[in-house]
Amino acid sequence: MNPDRPLGFIGLGVMGGPMALNLARAGTPLVVWNRSAHRSEALRRAGARVAEGPAEVFRQAHVVILMLSDGDAMDAVLGRGTPGFDANVSGRIIVHMGTTSPEYSRGLDVDLRAAGGQYVEAPVSGSRQPAEAGQLVAMLAGEDAAVREVRPLLGPMCHETVLCGAVPNALLMKLAVNLFLITTVTGLAESVHFAQRHGLDMGQFLVVLGAGQMSSPVSRVKAPKMVARNFSVQASIADALKNNRLVAGAAREAHLASPLLDVCHALFAETVALGFPDEDMAAVIRAIEARSEAEDG
Repeated sequence: MNPDRPLGFIGLGVMGGPMALNLARAGTPLVVWNRSAHRSEALRRAGARVAEGPAEVFRQAHVVILMLSDGDAMDAVLGRGTPGFDANVSGRIIVHMGTTSPEYSRGLDVDLRAAGGQYVEAPVSGSRQPAEAGQLVAMLAGEDAAVREVRPLLGPMCHETVLCGAVPNALLMKLAVNLFLITTVTGLAESVHFAQRHGLDMGQFLVVLGAGQMSSPVSRVKAPKMVARNFSVQASIADALKNNRLVAGAAREAHLASPLLDVCHALFAETVALGFPDEDMAAVIRAIEARSEAEDG
């Protein structure tokens, strides 16, 4: 990439920070911005330019990655709905690597094209540890030329990139994968709770789980966290609930039943209500424990 036209990266949170660091460490010229300025310091030390604001990122970069929490945050940095939107996006490729509703993404695609920009969906599957290791999986959708330009840029962040066709197929693919993740972690939490309440040796439980066909990277990370009561965040309860709602919304729009997802939605909402929105999604076990305590009472 021409160092005079660095890659732009906006959003340096739990996922975005390590993703951008992997780009910088791989030698990718970067210009970055984050609303909370202290999160930019690690990128500055790694050699990235730190912009004063989003508009500066758009001025300097041809391709701009957004790793933001929701559509409102994306609209704010893009200036969508303001006179600055066209200037920010015209002649640029905007890459959406977060998770929003497919409807939002479809509308953004239309607006970006109308303003003379290009758009690539590139949501990723994985949490903080895969982000730190550069082992995310990206799903890409958009016009062929833009996707071809963006795909090789994702190498330092992603060990696999999968082409999904037109917008919003990448986000729909991400939601399908998230449905499996959410129900898997919730089922694992119920399994751990069952073993604990029956007084089983939890070390043996982890050995049996890890040695069998149900073992997976998810179970090998989340089960020990549940047993140790270590709920340091990799993907938060609040984020899992947000994703749950997005999947449920897409299911409802397509008139699909989602019985397991609906139970998970209730449990994650209960975990938030118990006061643990910022803990890791493994903390959904707290809601299951609370239900058991209610049964005991």
